[in-house]
Amino acid sequence: MSSHTPSTDREKTASTSTTSIHVLALDGILNVNSLFTVGVFLGLAWNLGDPNNTLVASPVCTASSGMVEDFVKFHVYSFSSFLFSSLIALALKQAIRSSKDGYYGAEMHSVARVNLKVLQSGILASALGSVAGCVFLTLALVDFVQIKLGTLACRSWYTAGAVFPLVILVPSALVIYIYVVLHAFAR
Repeated sequence: MSSHTPSTDREKTASTSTTSIHVLALDGILNVNSLFTVGVFLGLAWNLGDPNNTLVASPVCTASSGMVEDFVKFHVYSFSSFLFSSLIALALKQAIRSSKDGYYGAEMHSVARVNLKVLQSGILASALGSVAGCVFLTLALVDFVQIKLGTLACRSWYTAGAVFPLVILVPSALVIYIYVVLHAFAR
């Protein structure tokens, strides 16, 4: 006699429709990560060490070499976070594909038997990697603006006009993203 009841099996295993929703979520994470990774590489392609690569006339407002180093570090951290997130998402998609263990029903849909808690935890880890990547990319962009337009300490209207929307809109979007991911995680 089996000790599993249909309700415990449902808790441990994702259904076909739930699994397809998770696959769509993983595809979304992978698409966004790919887009941001391209942005990271474009940012690293700039030669920021060249003194002619800035629009700042005053040497007092010119970014320090430490800011240029931070720019590169934040890009590397961002890339690492997006890569972490993408690898987890790809691993989860592969686990879903390889766990299809049979056919049933009139439409002959394959049933994926995946531990729902593991799937949710993996999606959460992947989402957190994407969030970390966005935070580091935002920090790199703030440094980029200061390198090109002058430091925030100089109170340039152009620098502030570029940085303030960046530090308001991106964190706001990340809060919404985290809320939606946690809501989906709790379901």
